[in-house]
Amino acid sequence: MESMLNKLKSTVTKVTADVTSAVMGNPVTREFEVGRHIASGGPGMCWRIYNGTKKSTKQEVAVFVFDKKMVDKYQKFDKDQIIDSLKKGVQQLTRLRHPRLLTVQHPLEESRDCLAFCTEPVFASLSNILGQWDNLPSPVPNDIKEYKLYDVETKYGLLQISEGLSFLHSGVKMVHGNLCPENIILNKSGAWKIMGFDFSISSVNPSDAEPKYTCKEWEPSLPSLCLPNPEYLAPEYILSVSCDSASDMYSLGVVMHAVFNEGKPVFQVNKHDIFKSFSRQLDQLSNMNPAVLNKIPEEVREHAKMLLNVTPNVRPDADQITKIPFFDDVGAVTLQYFDSLFQRDNLQKSQFYKGLPKVLPKLPKRVVVHRILPALTSEFVNPDMVPFVLPNVLLIAEECTKEEYIRLILPDLTPVFKQQEPVQILLIFLQKMDLLLTKTPTEDIKNSVLPMVYRALEAPSVQIQELCLNIIPTFANLIDYPSMKNSLIPRIKSACLQTSSLAVRVNSLVCLGKILEYLDKWFVIDEIVPFLQQIPSREPAVLMGILGIYKCTFNHKKLGIPKENLATKSLPHLISLSIDNNLNLNQFNSFMVVIRDMLSRMEAEHKTKLEQLHIMQEQQRTMTISTQGNQSEETKSTTTSANQIEDIFGSTGVNGKENGSSAPAAQPNRMSLTLEEKQRLAKEQEQAAKLRKQQPLAPQTIKQGTTSNTQTKDLTGSLLNNMTSLNNMSLANAARAAPMQGTTMSAFSTTSPMVGSMGAPVSNGFNPSTGFQAGGMGMGMRPTGPSLYGGMATTTSTSAPNFGALTQNQINKAPDMSALDSLFTPSKPKVTLSQMAPNAAPGTNTPWLNQFGSTQNSQTQLHGASVGVGGVPSGFGMQANPFFSPQNFSQPAAAASMNQTGIKHSASVNNDLKDLFG
Repeated sequence: MESMLNKLKSTVTKVTADVTSAVMGNPVTREFEVGRHIASGGPGMCWRIYNGTKKSTKQEVAVFVFDKKMVDKYQKFDKDQIIDSLKKGVQQLTRLRHPRLLTVQHPLEESRDCLAFCTEPVFASLSNILGQWDNLPSPVPNDIKEYKLYDVETKYGLLQISEGLSFLHSGVKMVHGNLCPENIILNKSGAWKIMGFDFSISSVNPSDAEPKYTCKEWEPSLPSLCLPNPEYLAPEYILSVSCDSASDMYSLGVVMHAVFNEGKPVFQVNKHDIFKSFSRQLDQLSNMNPAVLNKIPEEVREHAKMLLNVTPNVRPDADQITKIPFFDDVGAVTLQYFDSLFQRDNLQKSQFYKGLPKVLPKLPKRVVVHRILPALTSEFVNPDMVPFVLPNVLLIAEECTKEEYIRLILPDLTPVFKQQEPVQILLIFLQKMDLLLTKTPTEDIKNSVLPMVYRALEAPSVQIQELCLNIIPTFANLIDYPSMKNSLIPRIKSACLQTSSLAVRVNSLVCLGKILEYLDKWFVIDEIVPFLQQIPSREPAVLMGILGIYKCTFNHKKLGIPKENLATKSLPHLISLSIDNNLNLNQFNSFMVVIRDMLSRMEAEHKTKLEQLHIMQEQQRTMTISTQGNQSEETKSTTTSANQIEDIFGSTGVNGKENGSSAPAAQPNRMSLTLEEKQRLAKEQEQAAKLRKQQPLAPQTIKQGTTSNTQTKDLTGSLLNNMTSLNNMSLANAARAAPMQGTTMSAFSTTSPMVGSMGAPVSNGFNPSTGFQAGGMGMGMRPTGPSLYGGMATTTSTSAPNFGALTQNQINKAPDMSALDSLFTPSKPKVTLSQMAPNAAPGTNTPWLNQFGSTQNSQTQLHGASVGVGGVPSGFGMQANPFFSPQNFSQPAAAASMNQTGIKHSASVNNDLKDLFG
């Protein structure tokens, strides 16, 4: 980076030094700022050309500088002759004014070190373009090195030189005398201009019809800068010391040859023996080889050969050359017309500008940008011509790069953006709005382009508003979101509400519908949808426009209408519009399609929400039950362990504590165990130890309604003994303990009744009144410890549910209870239950179930004890768990018995829940 800066610094320093040394002290520098060295030209390429600006007006100019150091090698006499010759040429050029001659903007100024004068902006000399780079800056500028002439430029350039010669010969009666590429200058727009009048010869009798010119004899001893370029001189100059206007036409022929032959003249001249060279040249011209002119286009080759004729009278004059077919090219004619525009009236100009868009694509871009565009933009000062010029300017802008557009076109367009008359200007800009928004910088869009669109929306002309509304969607994607949200949309809404034109109102709705995709969802919900309800008109076209916006918003992936808005605002509005009397059947059907779609989506969304809410509630309820069960199990485990230890060790507390401090306050006082109870306790402990040593059993499904093939054991007598023992225990302990609240039966066979020690309340851990697990296959059996009863679940907690009554044995294979099937099978001749229970309540079909399930016979039965077939709880389990499925019962008769005794069937509970929660 530092090396680049140093290189740039050295270059600038060098250029500044060159300019300073050449121009310092010259009066030209008082009024003009001299820039960088850009080209060279004039006789012998002695003039350095710099770009510059006028200090007062900032007008761009070209500064021609001749450094006197170039002639220091000559004697004073020769030096003076050179300077006098150069002065004569500039002074003659200053006096002449014509579009084909280089325009001088400041006359020649002389200082001790240099000569300088200012002209119109210049690009380079034709000699530079053709490859002669003498007196050019080093390195040669790329724009000169890479410059290639297009055919239209060559044609029109030669035409311009011909017109310039015609002006000199016919108008001024003057012979240029040194027409060559060095003295042909291309200005900034590419036009070819003549300069270098150092050796011009004026007519001695300008008033006469036939002018006469006196020619000086060639003096080889003079410096080269005091002589014309011999390679472009007509033979008569040297051989007969005569000249006339035809001599310039010969020079034009050589220039034409040089242009098509990379800058080479027809013949090379030996300057040391010029007379011999011209004599030989004269012979060659008399018998010209056709190959010499091969590179010249065929349509002008014959005319070029005539221009090089040795006889001056045969050569065409300048006016004749301008009329040859070679110059009838469309591009050349177009450029020629531009150069003569100042002579045309507005009608002629308008006709020309109308046809120009057909010609512009055929012309090279450089020609269009540098030649045609400046002529077009100069017409912006004439408001009547702007509608005709503007389409061509915008057409050129499409072909330009963004940088070229900003540099060359935008400065001239900015004032036109603000013009409101004629109205066609606004229409043209609106039609090309995408171009303007694409290439115009953001700051200029906000300051110039968008205000023009806003003015169009607020214009009094309905046609302007309609066109603007139709065009806005085509470039909406190029407008930044804040401008659209805060400036454009409010004006469209205002135009829709305030206009009296139906077309404007409908186009406003259509425009809004097309630009919805560029808007934010909530902006549409908050601003656009409520706006639709403010539209007072009820014409069918307006109603369909409103429906279209609703439909676009509803169906668009990025937008959409929330169901709350659908239910409270959109649907009520649409339904009210749908029954308008102005709508026909098809329009009404369109409304109903949208309304049904909205209703369907609203229903689906809300139903989904409710289903999700229901699932969440169920999950939360399950989690609550599980949490309560875990808490109850922890409490039950702690309390039960302490109670069981106390049952074994008496009143001594655990870890030295008093019994009263570790037992709950609600626990009733217990008495010492009887011998029978101790024997039973010992047996249960033995059985529990055996169960712990057994391997886990795989669960098996118990089929209902089938009988085992193995010999079943009759348990009727055992059951009666158990019940008799239970009744005796209940009667014996009635005076000293509270009645039992529940009983859990062991899943394995036992010969003694399974009751809590000392008549303590027994719970299964699910609810206060039952001792069964919901859906369990075995009876409620707890994990047994060293001091636990084998099949009992004793606890003092009767309030919290407990799921801890299940043991690992319960999840294994269920005990085979198929022996109980014989109790309900009338085909086997067993002792009937009615004989064993003579006090059964009348009217019941199943005495066994009545004995254990009836709530009226409480004197001889346990309160609330009911057992289902196969060890499956029934009856009380349904009261605690409403989701308990009745299909889990082995015998339908048991369920029927429960219903007869007044207990609610679980199926009805499930039905009620289904009604509540769907």
